[in-house]
Amino acid sequence: MINIILFGAPGAGKGTQANKLIEKYQLVHLSTGDLLRSEIAKKTDLGIAAKKVIDRGELVPDEVVIGMIDRKLEEHKNSNGFIFDGFPRTTPQAVALDRLLADRKKPILAMIALLVEEEELIKRLLNRGKDSGRTDDQELSIIENRIKVYTNETAPLAEYYTSKNKYVGIKGVGSIDDIFGRISDTIDKLK
Repeated sequence: MINIILFGAPGAGKGTQANKLIEKYQLVHLSTGDLLRSEIAKKTDLGIAAKKVIDRGELVPDEVVIGMIDRKLEEHKNSNGFIFDGFPRTTPQAVALDRLLADRKKPILAMIALLVEEEELIKRLLNRGKDSGRTDDQELSIIENRIKVYTNETAPLAEYYTSKNKYVGIKGVGSIDDIFGRISDTIDKLK
């Protein structure tokens, strides 16, 4: 089973690469944002609990998110694996995810981080903002803050997965196919 955490700053190319990885390895995309929206729309117990928290402007507790991930893992228990997107964001979340996957005997294969210099990220995001109309990709101060938040939140996770020998930094600059080749080579060597 191939369970990958795909990380990278905003603009690093995670979405593009995730789609290619999903197709090549037949993986299930597990986005916590999508899970939350789905559970809320279905009005499940977890969705109702999450909506109450969100409506108060608070972050959904880890145990609720882990419960949603557990449900998704169960729904796709015969899959080739998962790409985790947007989770974990903190070391306690990583520990909880590891515990959940260990119970299923399907551990994380690697945390793959797309490494891109800040100047390049800013250029990519501003270009994406022009093309997509995404307001969060059009204002330099917002982009810089998003990159700063990512850097601050991700550093402890990189350390956590490094301590588990599961962190792999991949150069996220070059053509889409070159980057994909580097990621695929890494996965093929690890599986």
